[in-house]
Amino acid sequence: MTGSRRLSQRISEGDGIAIIVHVGDAAAARAAEDQGAKALAVEGPVEGIREATSLPVLWLGRGAPADADALAFRPDGNGDHGELELVAEVRNEEELARVLDQLDPEIFLLAPVAGDDEANPLEPVLELLPDVPAGKLAIAAVDVATREEVEELERAGFDAVLVSAGHVGELVGAEPPEV
Repeated sequence: MTGSRRLSQRISEGDGIAIIVHVGDAAAARAAEDQGAKALAVEGPVEGIREATSLPVLWLGRGAPADADALAFRPDGNGDHGELELVAEVRNEEELARVLDQLDPEIFLLAPVAGDDEANPLEPVLELLPDVPAGKLAIAAVDVATREEVEELERAGFDAVLVSAGHVGELVGAEPPEV
């Protein structure tokens, strides 16, 4: 794995919160990079993704990761996959504590199940963030629709947010540099 494809490095470098885009094909991966994304997330193999982008790829799917640089694992899953960076996917305080007892991952993907009665859809991830140890990277897995929501997550201390493909440029904020 090359240094430029390390997820932890890409989401911690530079100013502001990093946008990680969930993609399903190489065209979406290329578009996400063009719009300023710092990393990509996939649930299954994506033909041509390595040729389409230089961004690190986070594997969210089940089964053997394909063309991935990092792997999201659940607390009850296997946290050993060779040279892939491990990302602990947790949904609540108990899962977070269990992961910390068993492993010491550098990156946490906070993916709580939001209640239907939540007034603020960001609230579940904001409540879980204080339990992430200092010095660890935190990614919010929450549907954000506006740059203001991204900025709220950044102010709270998140290092990155996982978003759907589409309006990435609006969520990134500043125009990405010309390449």
